[in-house]
Amino acid sequence: MEGINSYIYIIAACLLVIFSYVYNLISQKTGIPSVLLLLLSGIGLREFLIYNDAEFAIPDYAVEVFGIIGLIMIVLEAGLDLQVSGKKIKLIRNALLSAIFILAFSSIACSALLYFTLKEEYLKCLIYAIPLSVVSSAIVIPSISHLEENKKEFLVYETSFSDILGIIVFNYIIAGNFLKAGNIAIFFGSVAFAIVLSVILSLLILLMLTRIKTKIRFFLVFAMLIFLYAGGKMLNLPALVIILLFGLIVSNWQLPPFHRFYKWMSYTQVNDVVRLLHGLTAESSFLIRTFFFFIFGLTIDIRLLLDVDVIISGTSVVIILFVIRFIYLRFFLHAHIFPELFFMPRGLITVLLFYSIPEMYKLSKFNTGILFFVILTTSIIMMIGSISYGRPKLQAISDEIPIVDNAQ
Repeated sequence: MEGINSYIYIIAACLLVIFSYVYNLISQKTGIPSVLLLLLSGIGLREFLIYNDAEFAIPDYAVEVFGIIGLIMIVLEAGLDLQVSGKKIKLIRNALLSAIFILAFSSIACSALLYFTLKEEYLKCLIYAIPLSVVSSAIVIPSISHLEENKKEFLVYETSFSDILGIIVFNYIIAGNFLKAGNIAIFFGSVAFAIVLSVILSLLILLMLTRIKTKIRFFLVFAMLIFLYAGGKMLNLPALVIILLFGLIVSNWQLPPFHRFYKWMSYTQVNDVVRLLHGLTAESSFLIRTFFFFIFGLTIDIRLLLDVDVIISGTSVVIILFVIRFIYLRFFLHAHIFPELFFMPRGLITVLLFYSIPEMYKLSKFNTGILFFVILTTSIIMMIGSISYGRPKLQAISDEIPIVDNAQ
């Protein structure tokens, strides 16, 4: 019987990957986010099991482990996608300011809402508000293939910045005493140290990749990046900066500051590494994303979404997030209004940060149904915007990732 159960799990995992691939094709054809379909599949299976009185339990660490690995892969993939050039300085600046403004004001507004409705300590409310204010690159990036290039690049930069900034600010605040001048100095010092360390480690890893001639290279690097991320977290460093900068350095090797290293690592050699990393991170991100959002769907109790308080609070949060995003894009940025306004889903980072809230900062009256409501509702809003923008053409998923040669 145990042998049969093992094969059933294997078959189920394979079917999930197949369905996820089909969901990707459906997403490209219709504009419905594949992540939303995975969430609904998880919710549907949960209800089927409950209806048949089948016992099941999803441990929190399963969601958290997949979330951490997925986070590393997504940030690395985002770094590999971010091409820096003089022509893009304005775009990058706009995306960074958009991420900062929307994250800051959304956090303040959502924390005020929680503070006045739950009547609990404001700091705890702020800690809960930050995850709700982070736009999920894990959902946005796979859903923008049909957009114009400038809109696509803006959303890639903005959501990547939102992820990084949200995680850094969240970790800084839960460290305690964040308003003390000494802690602020330590924080910025740790960021500067992480940047210097990231550049050094990135160059060493890249040198190693260009020197290794065996076919087994990627998962060695992946293991090293996870090790660096976990080590950085234990040392209270902004570990994601290390992952992001590695991706940025590798994907922008054509820039003048790196020309001095060409005698050790030529542009052609690094370009080959970029091809390898692009393909494998895309495949790995797809796999991790598949299991994470499906498992997360299994943890969602749909009955919580029918609670009146959850509907009122969740709707209020979504309205706040939508209005703040509209105000900035419409009156400050004066560009990237549609469909960028609708691309505001909450997802992997939001869930991961919620699981990271220390016991001492947890709100006693917060209903987790609000988290589920916001994630599902913002994903549906993105779906509406994507479909309204235009019906994308079906694009075949290629095994090869084209790399633009910007060396000249």
